Order: sequence, then C-alpha cells, then structure tokens
Amino acid sequence: MALTNDDLLAISQLLDTKLDAKIKPLTEDMKNITLLLEQDVLPRLQNIESCYTSTYRRYASGADQLDALQADMDIIKKIVQEHSEKLKEIS
Repeated sequence: MALTNDDLLAISQLLDTKLDAKIKPLTEDMKNITLLLEQDVLPRLQNIESCYTSTYRRYASGADQLDALQADMDIIKKIVQEHSEKLKEIS
C-alpha cells in the first residue's frame, strides 16, 4: 500500500499539531524561567556581589592597617626594652 500525497500531508499536519502541543508548554516554561532569572535571581546575585566586593575592600584596607600597626608595635617593644635596660642601669 503506497501513501498518497494527501496521506503524507495529513500525517505531516498531525505531527505538526502534536509537536506544537508538546512545544508550547516548554516555551511557556522557558519564558517563566527567563523572567525568574531576570527579575529575581540576577538582582540577588548582583546584591551578593556588591556586598562581597565592599567587604573585600574593607578587609584589604584593614590588612594594610594591621601590617602598619604590627610594625609600630615592633618599634614600641624595642624602645620599651631599651628604656627598661637604661632604667635598670640607673637604679
């Protein structure tokens, strides 16, 4: 039994209809996911990023200050030791 052009056309239309019925929900789901990403996830990620970068800048600045304080403390310790030795010699 050979299929006619009308038969093939009918089969093609049936397949197209079924395919459209399967694709339409997927397309809607993709739109919803895209909206969720754009309106919810992306702004939250941007907020997390801004918090992270501002915290990093504060810690980086604080690390430099900590190094400077350590250097100052080392000098103060040395001076206190020298003065303690001089006071011992005087007394």
